[in-house]
Amino acid sequence: MRVQGCPFCEGPGGRIVFEGAKFRVINAEEPGFPAFYRVIWREHAAEFSDLDAADRVLCMEAVTVVEQCLREHLAPAKINLAALGNMVPHLHWHVIARFADDTHFPGSVWAPVQREANAAQQADVAARLPALESAMMARLGTRSF
Repeated sequence: MRVQGCPFCEGPGGRIVFEGAKFRVINAEEPGFPAFYRVIWREHAAEFSDLDAADRVLCMEAVTVVEQCLREHLAPAKINLAALGNMVPHLHWHVIARFADDTHFPGSVWAPVQREANAAQQADVAARLPALESAMMARLGTRSF
C-alpha cells in the first residue's frame, strides 16, 4: 500500500544503496553526517509492530547488516539506531555512524551543535563510503531479502 503525500512512498528518501523486495537502504545525505543511513520498509507501515513476525526479523537483519558494515569500515565511536517516525510515519530505521568529533556528539544528530565541523574527518568518512556500500550490497544481496 502506498500513501499519497508520504515522502517514503513517493520517493527514495535519499541516495539508494540497496533495493530489495521488502525494503531499501539509502544514504540519507544529511549535511555533516556522511554515514547516515536509513533502512526504509517498502510498504507503508506506521509502526514496527505492523509487520508480521517474519518481516520484523527481516527488517532487523537489514538494520544489523548496515550497522556491521559501518562498524567494520569506519570504526565509529558509536552507532545510533532510531525508528522515530514522528515527522514521517512510514517505518524506517536510522542507522548512523557517530564520531567523537562530529558536530553534535555526544548528543543525537538532532541535538544542538557542540562544536564546529571537522571537514577533514567528514571527507575521510565520505571517501570510505564506496567500499562500505559495496560490502553492504554484497551482504544484503546474498540473503533472501
